[in-house]
Amino acid sequence: MSIKKGPFRADMVGSLLRSKAVKDAREKHDQKKISDAELTAIEDTEIAALVKKEEAIGLQAITDGEYRRTWWHYDFLQHLVGAERYDTGQGIQFKGVQTKAHAMRVTGKIDFSADHPHLAHFKYLKSVTGRTAKMTIPSPSMLHYRAGRSGIDAKVYPRMDEYYADLGKAYNKAIKAFYDAGCRYLQLDDTSLAYFCDPEQIKMLRARGDNPEEMMSQYRDTLGAALKGRPGDMTITTHTCRGNFRSTFVASGGYEPVADMVFNKIDVDGYFMEWDDERSGGFEPLRFLPKGKKAVLGLVTTKVGSLEKRDDILKRIEAATKYTSLDQLCLSPQCGFASTEEGNALAEDEQWKKLELVVSVAKEVWGGVG
Repeated sequence: MSIKKGPFRADMVGSLLRSKAVKDAREKHDQKKISDAELTAIEDTEIAALVKKEEAIGLQAITDGEYRRTWWHYDFLQHLVGAERYDTGQGIQFKGVQTKAHAMRVTGKIDFSADHPHLAHFKYLKSVTGRTAKMTIPSPSMLHYRAGRSGIDAKVYPRMDEYYADLGKAYNKAIKAFYDAGCRYLQLDDTSLAYFCDPEQIKMLRARGDNPEEMMSQYRDTLGAALKGRPGDMTITTHTCRGNFRSTFVASGGYEPVADMVFNKIDVDGYFMEWDDERSGGFEPLRFLPKGKKAVLGLVTTKVGSLEKRDDILKRIEAATKYTSLDQLCLSPQCGFASTEEGNALAEDEQWKKLELVVSVAKEVWGGVG
């Protein structure tokens, strides 16, 4: 039951703990002690070494660990035409900790340009691996979810339907641009798909004047516009989790409220889903997974360093097969190891042991990792 394109039986979400060399270089760059070119050269060297490690443990989907990013989403979004990152003075509140005080706002008409730096980032990754280079970018909903209407200039977009139309077109251009750059495996990261399952998040959205049901429908339609006419030989997946910053989280709740929409109304090939603890609920929502699509079970946590027991993972995979076929399942960590440059609270060797476990279990269950 091996497969030749993503999502692979043993896969990964994308981000990896930044190496010391990258952290040191970025600090020096922030202090104006090294140039942009010097920073890029160090990142290139470290990414090439990272790729070799990924290949050595048997991964087929290879990422750059998001080594060039400070956040999993803002670094991409801030380079969309019409969008900017700014300092809010107030970080995002996770359980017991706040992020840096950054956010996004829309100050002009949204578009995607051919000089977006992530295109060059992907081209470099593809140049240093002979395996499938996987690109991760935030889903279009991530430009809206955190701030809502207040983050979009009403003079630029007096009507929200115009904003969403431009956003869908911009992402449609982005997908085609990555394809032209050689990308055949693209992942759209979207925390909103899980946040909509949390009553507290629903309460927050209503309190600021949003209608969560309308938001879900609009996000779905915008994704549909982004994916319209996508190349047939390009695998596109989504990833969703309930927040991932310094081993903490934001939301809780099983996937039941969104499962039918996510699996049957969003035209992607696979779904990376967080299932590492009780906050994610049971596997029952997998009953909505249609034939021809795959769910990647995020059973290995990236939040702590202790290694999962092999038998526990095997039992959980078996439990998931009560609701869908084994052939429609894959395995991965539940999220990235460093959704922001700070990274989660575990050591690099613990990270690699977890990825090795994913590969090893996949070989046992499916007879291969591809």
